Amino acid sequence: MKFTKMHGCGNDYVYVNCLEQDIENPGELAIKVSDRHFGIGSDGLILIRPSKVADFTMAMYNLDGSEGMMCGNGIRCVAKFVYDKGLTDKTHIAIETKSGIKYLDLKVEDGKMLEATVDMGEVRIEAPIVVKAVEGHPVTLNKLATNPATDAGSDEIELVSVNVGNPHAILFVEDTKTAPVEEVGKVIEKDPAFPEGVNVEFIELIDRKTINMRVWERGSGETLACGTGACASVVAGISRGYLEDEATVHLLGGDLRIRYDRESKHVFMTGPATIVFEGEL
Repeated sequence: MKFTKMHGCGNDYVYVNCLEQDIENPGELAIKVSDRHFGIGSDGLILIRPSKVADFTMAMYNLDGSEGMMCGNGIRCVAKFVYDKGLTDKTHIAIETKSGIKYLDLKVEDGKMLEATVDMGEVRIEAPIVVKAVEGHPVTLNKLATNPATDAGSDEIELVSVNVGNPHAILFVEDTKTAPVEEVGKVIEKDPAFPEGVNVEFIELIDRKTINMRVWERGSGETLACGTGACASVVAGISRGYLEDEATVHLLGGDLRIRYDRESKHVFMTGPATIVFEGEL
């Protein structure tokens, strides 16, 4: 099996061209290739397949073998893969995902894609959800925020619930560096309020155009970046009046630019994609 290791802002996956072949048991393969000691090492596996309704199909699998709905960083890497390898000469492409068709505009230089802007579609702000705080790991509210989320010592956490084709729970915290991402994230991910699991974002408000973000991704744990999470977090901040309609998200692995269009209610994400290495397994 030939593969390409790629990342978007450090959110790395193993990519396989399945236009002429397919992979049996992709969930099992995802577990094997994702292992950072005995495998290739990644946050999961992404297969590039044909599509009857778009230019290509992206199928993604988390490192625990579960199939994901959508990956914002992953879809930019798919675009770079198909363009750089000559599978398309289009700079506006459509990619089918489990959360619908996503449209991408590619920025190209010297025959290579440098970055892409993805129309992530309509984002839904859902009713806030209150869950029990994790004992021994209090979450401190960001001082710039005014929503009644949890503060240190509270026995409850109020989450901003956002859907970007996959579910997200947003926490506005005082400091992302000290936030108990693993301890709290892994508990919220499997809270009964989220029967299919949830991605958990820890957001620090810097100013009206900038946030810091760490993320606990369902099925993968903490990752260096999450594109759908960045979109969800900015829209959550806009809905609470904390952010303007365009903002930069600082992630552990790099920056993403997010723009919300109030007329269409669509959110647009712009960021890079990088090939790390290629090989044969």
